[in-house]
Amino acid sequence: MFTRTSMEIQTDFIFCSGAATQVLKVGSSHLPSGEDVLLLIIPGNPGVVGFYQTFMQTLHGMLGYPVWAVSHAGHCAPPDSMDMVEDAAAAARRDVFGLDGQVRHKLAFLQNHVPRGTRLVLLGHSIGCYMILEMMKRDPELKVLKAVMLFPTIERMSQTPQGRVLTPLLCQLRYLAYLPLLLLSLLPERLASLLVRLAFSSVAVLDPCVLRPSVELLRRGCAVNAMYLGGQEMRMVLDRDNVTIQKNLDRLIFYYGATDHWCPLSYFQDMRREFPHGDVRLCEKGLRHAFVLDAGREVAQMVAGWIRGSLRT
Repeated sequence: MFTRTSMEIQTDFIFCSGAATQVLKVGSSHLPSGEDVLLLIIPGNPGVVGFYQTFMQTLHGMLGYPVWAVSHAGHCAPPDSMDMVEDAAAAARRDVFGLDGQVRHKLAFLQNHVPRGTRLVLLGHSIGCYMILEMMKRDPELKVLKAVMLFPTIERMSQTPQGRVLTPLLCQLRYLAYLPLLLLSLLPERLASLLVRLAFSSVAVLDPCVLRPSVELLRRGCAVNAMYLGGQEMRMVLDRDNVTIQKNLDRLIFYYGATDHWCPLSYFQDMRREFPHGDVRLCEKGLRHAFVLDAGREVAQMVAGWIRGSLRT
């Protein structure tokens, strides 16, 4: 049904909110006014869209609609001919690499690159789920058919098992990590690739598509920008936004991990108690928080099954 050409990934680098942004596209690379549906991925942190290639291609192959992924501002190394920001002073003033700046960055992308009438399926992963809730709150006129929240970090991040470990590093000791990150960015590509492979050696069946983006993350300050965002997540993602969730409950699907150190089981249980009529699911497959490492196809198959009915309406 779908040709090899239609399944190819197209990569664009643009300035959005004044910051370098990578956009991956499977299916239609341009959306004419009146395009029916767009599936848009809002990634976790690091907001590297290359991690989601298998996930995107599987979704497009199963559903047939265009699937796009928009990176976080400053998390993907642009071509050498392109600066990381258009205006450094303006980017710092707007804090485009911070959490609020990243939310505004996604709304600006929709405003400038997606026709207003397009019906959206928003697919969030980790902190991308928090961003989607903020987007729906700030722009309630968005035509969102469904918003799928995969391993959602939408509350009390610093109190999670992983948050308790990383909050001191991301908030108090972040600058100490900059020197090793700088040294890693100077490594020859072959050596950097070897280190990345070693870092993922514990993943039994690693998706090859994550290797190159992981190497690219070490370039042009991308990892530093990711750490900066992480520090703000620990400070700013506090109480769950129950008001926005309730207003959009019929459009939301939450998928929690059973052993997720960023979203402990108690957070899933709290959600089920607070929203007994919501679509709040618990993973029974033993999938990791960073599902893109080895389960992108499997998660895409599940998501396609969840949303297929909504796409026919």
